[in-house]
Amino acid sequence: MNPKQLAAHAAVALIENGMKVGLGTGSTAYFAIQKIGQRVKEEGLQVTCIATSIQSEELAKSLNIPMAGFDTLKRLDITIDGADEADHQLQLIKGGGGALLREKIIAYMTDHYVIIADQSKYVETLGKFHLPVEVIPFGWQRTFDHLEALGAKPHLRQRDTAIYITDNGNYILDCDFGAIFEPRDLQTKIDLIPGVVECGLFVDRTGTLIIGNNDGSVVTHNRK
Repeated sequence: MNPKQLAAHAAVALIENGMKVGLGTGSTAYFAIQKIGQRVKEEGLQVTCIATSIQSEELAKSLNIPMAGFDTLKRLDITIDGADEADHQLQLIKGGGGALLREKIIAYMTDHYVIIADQSKYVETLGKFHLPVEVIPFGWQRTFDHLEALGAKPHLRQRDTAIYITDNGNYILDCDFGAIFEPRDLQTKIDLIPGVVECGLFVDRTGTLIIGNNDGSVVTHNRK
């Protein structure tokens, strides 16, 4: 079993009958959704879920995982999601998969936010992975300029030579800020820029970080 699967399976073990569960997006969250589907099928696990992306929702439905919407769910007991980077204070960079806005909405309605990753994602300082910033298409060039003024080197995300469009119809600017020593302060500054919808810094959200290691071990870090 690879490190991502190890972390995912350890996280899914935290889910109990009757829980309302948030489903993340990305390669590691994929394994968690697969494992939840297995538990639903084999154990009769009773859960109600909401997904952070169209891709994750379609996967969950294909596995017969019960899904709901925001009209019926106000709070979630647990969300299991991945991260592009997690530091030793459990601060995150997310958004490599393009779902950062929906992921953050889900994160803010979750009682126990569980992040799963392989050991390569656990870092001393955030910033080697370029920070995704979701922006509206209107005037995105000026939003680009404002991010540059904050010290970033932004790049408009593209996919197959076309501009990448999020599930929300927006663009993503991937920003190289170098090492991010004050993620809370940077998140505030970015969020104040007109045209920014959301940035991929997830500050003070994570309750548990589960890391799968190449040697087959799993290490759990809980917020103090």
